Amino acid sequence: MRSIALLLLSGLFATAALAHHPLGGMPMETFTHGILSGVGHPLLGFDHLFFIAAVGIAAIYTRSRTGAPLAYIAAMLAGCLLSSLWSTALASELMIALSLLVLGSMLLSGRRFGDNTIRLGFAGFGLFHGAAFGVSIAVQEAAIGIEVLIGYLLGLGITQYAIAIAVGSIFIALWKTAQPAAMQTRLAGAMVAGAGLFLTLEQVEGPLISLISS
Repeated sequence: MRSIALLLLSGLFATAALAHHPLGGMPMETFTHGILSGVGHPLLGFDHLFFIAAVGIAAIYTRSRTGAPLAYIAAMLAGCLLSSLWSTALASELMIALSLLVLGSMLLSGRRFGDNTIRLGFAGFGLFHGAAFGVSIAVQEAAIGIEVLIGYLLGLGITQYAIAIAVGSIFIALWKTAQPAAMQTRLAGAMVAGAGLFLTLEQVEGPLISLISS
């Protein structure tokens, strides 16, 4: 049962990811194009996918596991809108790496954090994830139409919210636990934090070497 559920989830992610390039390189010109691109972007970037999965797990330990991820979604869409319309400094790969490290470490600790702390973390890091999505579409399409942008935002928001809720639901169904100190929760946190640590070291390696060399 557990293996079948994981295979189905993997298949869902793989199938949806194919929608990221549905136009064969053609420019995005319609509302539907924007939605398809918005669906594909978070699925193809494992850093974004790991974070939204961690959001779904962390939300289990709040008073509203379906409402808490909305803090991430709202901030992510705001960051995306800002960086797609104006060049911003929010699109930082280092901050995205740190988001995995911090949220993964929170899960790994086994502690139950307050709802406000969880939501603030979701929203704070959501701005940076959204900014990266906004830069991605801005680079691809120098002059996107408003209908493409609306479709893109809808695709991003609906897809990531669905992933967060699905991961949280599957996590509870498979392991029948809603305790932050459970081994399964801490193992999931270790995986996310490990990915974040690797990406963080990758981001700081160049500047550190340059600093030492100078």
